[in-house]
Amino acid sequence: MDAMMALDQEHSGAVRLTGYAHGGGCACKIPPGELEDVVRGLVGQTHPDVLVGLDGGDDASAVLVGDDLAVLSTADFFTPVVDDAYDWGRIAAANAISDIYAMGGRPVSAINLVGWPRDRLPMELLAEVLRGGLAVAAEAGCPVTGGHSVDDPEPKYGMAVTGVARPGSLLRNDAARPGLPLTLTKPIGLGLLNNRHKQTGEVFAEAIATMVQLNREAAEAAVQGGLRAATDVTGFGLLGHLYKMCRASGVGAVIDRNAVPLVSGAREALRDGFISGGTRRNLEWVRPHLRPGPGVSEEDLLMLADAQTSGGLLVVGELPGYPVVGYTTGGQGIEVR
Repeated sequence: MDAMMALDQEHSGAVRLTGYAHGGGCACKIPPGELEDVVRGLVGQTHPDVLVGLDGGDDASAVLVGDDLAVLSTADFFTPVVDDAYDWGRIAAANAISDIYAMGGRPVSAINLVGWPRDRLPMELLAEVLRGGLAVAAEAGCPVTGGHSVDDPEPKYGMAVTGVARPGSLLRNDAARPGLPLTLTKPIGLGLLNNRHKQTGEVFAEAIATMVQLNREAAEAAVQGGLRAATDVTGFGLLGHLYKMCRASGVGAVIDRNAVPLVSGAREALRDGFISGGTRRNLEWVRPHLRPGPGVSEEDLLMLADAQTSGGLLVVGELPGYPVVGYTTGGQGIEVR
């Protein structure tokens, strides 16, 4: 947390939620390399009913509970990404529910996860956060049935979400095959604008609209189209999540940087240096596996590594109405053109 910013807020009476957090949104994730070191010893546990566990780095787990029914489980929470409490709640809920969509499932229940500095921030603000989360969950047709809260010096909010899917229709990290298009369903650059918002207070309406948008339609189209591999693009950036999927599937990829859509204002935010530490760590983690082509700059790579919050789906296969940003290959690593 920026202590001076928080102190100024207290004196002025204004509340900027992002000033109470050391990071913002999915950019405050533990770096991917460090996280993998921690969970490495947990990978490989087996159970006959586990369809998707830790091994592939998927967005949610999948456990078989019937002949044609899998239960999906996920949890996601983070520090404030915007100053408006209601919008933060909406963004966090959409982000958590996205893990279910990224697996090709349908969310059926959610519970709130809350950390709140009750001696520093009014409880009325927390009510607004929860109201925002409830609104997005209702849009998803996902009842919020409870939750858990702790007194925390840093505000945090998210959800644990349960979903269902047909086992044969799961979208997985390890199911990509070579020679297929890569489709991206939301623009990137959200991390840059969120960082700019945190530092300047500027509000970016398109970024907020993008983050609160559910990935439901894209997920349904992917399942109906018989596609098998997908992930959502969040804190590890487009390059990081693509690398995880390629590694799990044993394939490579080519990304056309000029085909990747950007949210309005992202290029200017990059130019002006609003690059989060999480984005820089993402790039360093994936850099050994990148082959930048002629004319690909460090700024291009930082944009592709930008730590997203509630980003779109990256789908192996073509979805009508969404841009194709590259394709999978039979090799290894990621070529950026």
